[in-house]
Amino acid sequence: RWADFARFIDDGRICLSNNAAERALRGIALGRRNWTFAGSQRGADRAAVMLTLITTARLNDVDPKAWLADVLARIADLPTSRLHELLPWHWKRLREADKPADQQAA
Repeated sequence: RWADFARFIDDGRICLSNNAAERALRGIALGRRNWTFAGSQRGADRAAVMLTLITTARLNDVDPKAWLADVLARIADLPTSRLHELLPWHWKRLREADKPADQQAA
């Protein structure tokens, strides 16, 4: 057990605290009172999906509103083989590649 507990000493990628996870859950804790009004299990499931999408975008330093607006505008016309381009981390990289060089330096 000690080896598992002390793994962070050997692997610098492992964070010493769980602060990031607790911050991610803060919004869930704050909204819990309002979610009792989801209307149905189906509504609650949809809210959970949306919160997951928004949190994933934020964890990848992507503006959730801009990302979701672009995804919803493009998803119907995008071939299935290119859907991975809409994932937040790919979307961000593609948007940065499309920016002119002078905007990237700023």
